[in-house]
Amino acid sequence: MRVLLAEDDAMLGDGLRVGMRQAGFQVDWVRDGLAAERELASGVYAAGVLDLGLPLKDGLDVLRALRLRKVATPILILTARDAIPDRVLGLDTGADDYVLKPVDLSELAARLRSLVRRSMGQVQDTLCCDGVTLDIASRRVMLQGQVVQLSTREFDLLHALMRSAGRVLSREQLEQQMYSWGYEVESNTIEVHIHHLRRKLGSDLIQTVRGVGYTVQREAAASCD
Repeated sequence: MRVLLAEDDAMLGDGLRVGMRQAGFQVDWVRDGLAAERELASGVYAAGVLDLGLPLKDGLDVLRALRLRKVATPILILTARDAIPDRVLGLDTGADDYVLKPVDLSELAARLRSLVRRSMGQVQDTLCCDGVTLDIASRRVMLQGQVVQLSTREFDLLHALMRSAGRVLSREQLEQQMYSWGYEVESNTIEVHIHHLRRKLGSDLIQTVRGVGYTVQREAAASCD
């Protein structure tokens, strides 16, 4: 799951990026408001973590501009501005959550998962499809009740497909969700991961739409209850 972090404090930003990556997020980090607005408007991020006191453009102005442009990406404000009027203003401007610094990284990760889950119309952190269960928080995958060991990239690819069940995702769209800046992606990387997932989880789970991309059929997706 790819997220954008907008934080101008170098030490804090580096710590947040490392911690969020350890929690399973692919993180791109920008340090000013103009860059934050540009990247969040691109539509490639599942969520954004936005400081308010950014150089070049204040975080609230970034948020306001995004919502005026109908950018619906979930935004979590992470700030030291703790007065109740500040919190009210942030939420009324369009933030989906408002968290005060310092924040526990496990709580931040849980809040981000919650924002993304709600934005996708999902009610729990577990996805189920055709006998496969994927737990987003623990990053665990099971097939017919048995744990299946996946690599980090295999998990991220399966997560992208299962949370978009019924949609066909192109190779480019999958790469955008799986890789943050600085990663060199080979032309056949997605195909290799798809091959490994089919070998581990069965050949019928992930369908190829020739010339378009890959999909998990919505009718195969089911409640995990």
